[in-house]
Amino acid sequence: MDNAFSLIDFILIAFAAMAAGFVNAVAGGGTLISFPALIGVGVSPVAANVTNTVALVPGYLGATFAQLKDLSGQGRRLRLLLPAGVLGGVAGGALLLNTGERLFSFLVPYLILLAAFLLAIQDWVRAWVARRTEATGGSTDEAWSIGPVFLASIYGGYFGAGLSVIILAVLGLVLDDTLTRLNGLKQIIAFAVNVAAAIFFLFSGQVVWSAALVMAAGSVIGGLLGGRLARFVQPRTLRMVVVTIAVIVAVAYWMRR
Repeated sequence: MDNAFSLIDFILIAFAAMAAGFVNAVAGGGTLISFPALIGVGVSPVAANVTNTVALVPGYLGATFAQLKDLSGQGRRLRLLLPAGVLGGVAGGALLLNTGERLFSFLVPYLILLAAFLLAIQDWVRAWVARRTEATGGSTDEAWSIGPVFLASIYGGYFGAGLSVIILAVLGLVLDDTLTRLNGLKQIIAFAVNVAAAIFFLFSGQVVWSAALVMAAGSVIGGLLGGRLARFVQPRTLRMVVVTIAVIVAVAYWMRR
């Protein structure tokens, strides 16, 4: 699938992907920038979501590899939860492709607002997980986390923005461990969900390849810049900027309909 884009369109989506990669590396929520940009240049909502998922996967690599050290000793959890994440991502992707354009277009502003809300409460969720892991002394059967992670992963394959917040909350509720280790586990599960959905979408005929290639390059550059400049940026401030942009985009989308 492809669209006819002008040079200005390519520049816009390239910078949007770069911004998304930067934001994902520093604070999370980059989809709330790149997805609306694709709609803004005329890509249909379903194709925009599919293309955005495929394009941003390379930008997640850096953050995922940076946290591999936090997965030490979590082999059993990975064996339990990665398949759940992959299956949930594919299920969410299939659900998206079977959602008509009209219905998904109706859902878009609500999905954007939901993702903005999840991003806004991310610090609260992290603080809650930290408090709970410090206060809990017992152990919970890790198999109980499979179902909640699978359900969260369906959302990840369907839309995805804010997925990390949901997974971290689920892991913090079910598993007893430090925030650092749960955060590493969250990162690899979210990455698996996105990769599974992206691979599934490759064969959907909905990927706008000219946009996806430009955005993939932009997201990688943005991710590298985010990694280098993260110490100079306040994640909470950047997060609130993205939340504000998302609310404005959702309102504008409502007014346009």
